[in-house]
Amino acid sequence: MKKNNIAFVFPGQGAQYIGMAKEFYSLSEYKNYFDIANEKLGYDLKNIMFEGPMDELKKTHNTQPAILLHSILAFKYFQKKYEIEPKFVAGHSLGEFSALVVADVLDWEDALFLVHKRGKFMIEASKGVPFKMAAIIGLNKDIIVEICNNISGIVIAANFNTPIQTVISGETKAVSEAIEKCKNAGAKRVVELVVGGAFHSPLIAKSAEWLQAEMDRINFKNAKIPIISNFKAKPETEPEEIVENLTKQIISPVRWVETIEFMINNGVDTFIEFGPGKIVSGMIKAINRNTKRFNIDKIEDVPKVLDNI
Repeated sequence: MKKNNIAFVFPGQGAQYIGMAKEFYSLSEYKNYFDIANEKLGYDLKNIMFEGPMDELKKTHNTQPAILLHSILAFKYFQKKYEIEPKFVAGHSLGEFSALVVADVLDWEDALFLVHKRGKFMIEASKGVPFKMAAIIGLNKDIIVEICNNISGIVIAANFNTPIQTVISGETKAVSEAIEKCKNAGAKRVVELVVGGAFHSPLIAKSAEWLQAEMDRINFKNAKIPIISNFKAKPETEPEEIVENLTKQIISPVRWVETIEFMINNGVDTFIEFGPGKIVSGMIKAINRNTKRFNIDKIEDVPKVLDNI
């Protein structure tokens, strides 16, 4: 059943927690997914997801496949109960790979492998250069962009998460200077982020090259559901465009506000988030409070959604 007012969305890094997806493992039909994931990656991802420690789960090359696996299992469980085809799919940063699985562009095993490699590449590309990321809260994005553009050194607005939250990324000195200027310009709060690299910035340009090489070995298909890319904030269905967007996405801003606004302007009023936590749902609420937002993190979340859509 096609639903022209619904979009499926998927979280990115930061949504992970110890014990994630454990409920799905308790169902016999999903145990095999964890075995396949462990074999594909060559280590025990399941144990890291269920037992931690958190320091291990937070490593980018573990976090990304863990969140993708959780998201895909949540989606599969939901679709078993209520099969619908949304108007669009979209994912925040690494969540774009989860969206591609749901749109039938990628097999989930290939997506899992790619995000594991993506995480490794993002960290490796950051080595040797001091970096920093920070969330700027309560300051207009245009002011933040202008501040970044007028600082020597590499610093960019890397994540346009909500109208009042923009993340900046780049060289330590340049980001620190931008933070001070943002405070002077009226930012209400600045939160420095604990991350493994200068994500979504030119500082990790090598990671885009390495990811491109890995994606060239993978079969990308035409999207059955239009995916709104982070890079362009517009719908894509062609494999060549999708791969190009993913390559650019890793070193370019995540245009999440524009992504959500595009879907709303094209008839979407209900968003279902699949995966750990409610971060994406929270962002969507901050972008437009008139939307309906649901998240499928655990099995118990499914009836709440089915009763209200």
